Amino acid sequence: MTKTDEIEDSSAPLIEHLTELRTRLIHCVVAFLVGMIICFTVATPLFNFLTQPLCGVLTERGQDCGLIFISPQEGFFVAIKVSLLGGFILAFPYIGMQMWRFVAPGLYRSEKNAFLPFMLASPFMFLLGASFAFYVVTPLAYDFFLGFQQFGTEGEAVVDDATAAPLSVVFQGSAQEYLNLTIKFIVAFGLCFQLPVLLTLMGKAGLVSAEGLGAVRKYAVVGILVLAAIVTPPDVITQVILFVVVYGLYEISIFLVARVEKKREEQLRADGYYDDEAEADEDIIQEESGK
Repeated sequence: MTKTDEIEDSSAPLIEHLTELRTRLIHCVVAFLVGMIICFTVATPLFNFLTQPLCGVLTERGQDCGLIFISPQEGFFVAIKVSLLGGFILAFPYIGMQMWRFVAPGLYRSEKNAFLPFMLASPFMFLLGASFAFYVVTPLAYDFFLGFQQFGTEGEAVVDDATAAPLSVVFQGSAQEYLNLTIKFIVAFGLCFQLPVLLTLMGKAGLVSAEGLGAVRKYAVVGILVLAAIVTPPDVITQVILFVVVYGLYEISIFLVARVEKKREEQLRADGYYDDEAEADEDIIQEESGK
């Protein structure tokens, strides 16, 4: 066998993996397109559902829930954006299955048992974060924003004492702008809720430790504050809510990583990799050297 043949034989598995990856990606794209087409046929009911936080706030204020198109093509782009979001949500289980089927053959049974719960927890945590944003954060944010309107109790214009001229400042929102802001809330909180899944998986892989996460807690606080300022609109309410939620998830992640480390240590101890007497002697030596 020549050197060229050896190179070609060694590259065959890589080519097979790339071919399989291409097939999985094609399946994912097709599933996403199918989900997008399905959602496009019901884009109007989906958009009406997404307007519930805004309409609820307007109803409480005695106003009609009305959004406008400021350009002829805006209605089409709104339907496309709703279809993109809905198609991704519909196709995500199938996309996750394709990712799992590509990765699983290269894992040991113990690694599969460790990795599969995180694959299942990831979409659940995203939906939990998206639901929290849609039902809790978004109504609070719109209630704050709409508080800057100016009109009387009957909808009449308010008379400005300085100019004695009637003034009415009433919300007439663009459908596309409203959808962009709502999707931003949903995606931001959905991704932030992935923090426990990500850090726990990294802890299981030995990339982070509970002690290390606790040591950088003050830096995490600064990072979360910056994140809250970037991904949320410039109002204090949503920024504080996002900070509290993400920081709480960070503390939960430290607890989960500590549990993972404890289980790993118990397993290693059961397998005989830990010597309790040697550890005790080492602790005594460290204490004496500290004195």
